[in-house]
Amino acid sequence: MSTNPQHMHFCQPHSRPTRTRREFIRDAFCGFGGLAFASMLHAEENRYAKNPLAVRIPHFTPKAKSVIFLFMSGGPSQMETFDPKPLLNELHGQKKPEIFGEAKYQFVQEDAKLLGTKRTFQRYGKSGIEVSDLFPHTATCVDDLAIIRSCTGDSVVHSAAMYELFTGRVTPGAPSMGSWMTYGLGSESDSLPSYVVMTDPKGALPAGQPMYTQGFLPANYQPTMFRPGENPVMNLDLPEGVSLDDRKQTLEFINELNASSLLETDHEFSARINSYDLAFKMQTEAPEVLDISGEPQETLDLYGIGKKETEDYGRRCLMARKLVENGVRFVTVVSGGGTGNLMWDAHDDIEENHLRMAMHTDQPVAALIKDLKRRGLLYDTLVLWGGEFGRSPEAQKGVGRDHHNLGFTMWMAGGGIKGGQVVGATDEIGLRAVEKPYHFRDVHNTILHQLGLDQHKLTYPHLGRDERLTFLEGKLIEEII
Repeated sequence: MSTNPQHMHFCQPHSRPTRTRREFIRDAFCGFGGLAFASMLHAEENRYAKNPLAVRIPHFTPKAKSVIFLFMSGGPSQMETFDPKPLLNELHGQKKPEIFGEAKYQFVQEDAKLLGTKRTFQRYGKSGIEVSDLFPHTATCVDDLAIIRSCTGDSVVHSAAMYELFTGRVTPGAPSMGSWMTYGLGSESDSLPSYVVMTDPKGALPAGQPMYTQGFLPANYQPTMFRPGENPVMNLDLPEGVSLDDRKQTLEFINELNASSLLETDHEFSARINSYDLAFKMQTEAPEVLDISGEPQETLDLYGIGKKETEDYGRRCLMARKLVENGVRFVTVVSGGGTGNLMWDAHDDIEENHLRMAMHTDQPVAALIKDLKRRGLLYDTLVLWGGEFGRSPEAQKGVGRDHHNLGFTMWMAGGGIKGGQVVGATDEIGLRAVEKPYHFRDVHNTILHQLGLDQHKLTYPHLGRDERLTFLEGKLIEEII
């Protein structure tokens, strides 16, 4: 290599004037590069101004590009699902030994006795992980699951716990996971929403719609709420007598009327204009995606569609697969609606409640894992299962269990997650996380990491503070990534 300074620093200034064309090109090179770079930055800014949901480059190489959250609202019991506790059965009907410490509950009385479980557990798969007989179908997928038995949260109240699960805060007003991830990555689809919530037909949950929404983020990152049933999105068909060209001309006319600098400064106005554009595109392409009638009968049977018990949740899980297959970034599929016993909220009778709720969801959940896997989608689709808390080891009303936030179970699969393992542990009666406890913020940070997002860089200025999903520092659940 030459040591001549002119060869090493070819852009340094010269005192003498340029004499030849070769010297002119050499001396002007850095200026051309700077102009090109500035032009590229300006083009990038314009691209996001025109389309806030344009695909964005992650902070580092991701393992996943989409998320499906199977939300078991109400709080499934850890002792009845994925965390067997033989000692709890031995101590059934007795007062909790003082050695285990105290826990704060909403409804459990001071004289409450420990409640054993009638569920049985068996080991499944090559990993030999124990799974309750509530989930015979999910048990067949256990080698794909990373089961976290040591999850914790800060609240035993449904609404506050739901807010924390979705937004990292126990109060409403902050953006949900889905909105943060859409803000960080944009949308891969021009004709479908980037973030979809499919609620349970039995009704709204205690935390209501605020737990799903974009909070203080711009309105472009709000979720699209799908309706339960066979027609999740209304008015996808063009009105009678209106052609596709007619609708396109109408949209172009609206855009011309709304074309102004206001679009760049008014987020609500910009979101409304973008929603018109998305609605038109959905009318042209979404009907095929949302129609499951073209799926093979074997696939419909796999999800339990056509069976009374699994028709609803199976249909929504299949829809979730079709959505991520077509570029949707984040999908929430809710199990449980309304209040009390209509959710996994087993205050009165843990057996009746969990048998019924598991019957609705077990086969569709297993079908989703298997269907994603055989289509090559599980590789970059992260699936999360869990509720806003677990259940108490002590009895409520003799055969029920109260809300419990000190130790409960969630699981992840796909999206670069190492399956076939159990992480963390609760104590011998399922009261408290005693080994590798992981808070909701740690779950959030792990999901962000798999999507290639840095919790410290994914921020938004709000009221003088750079806000983020994890709020406080979120740890990585390193064992599963």
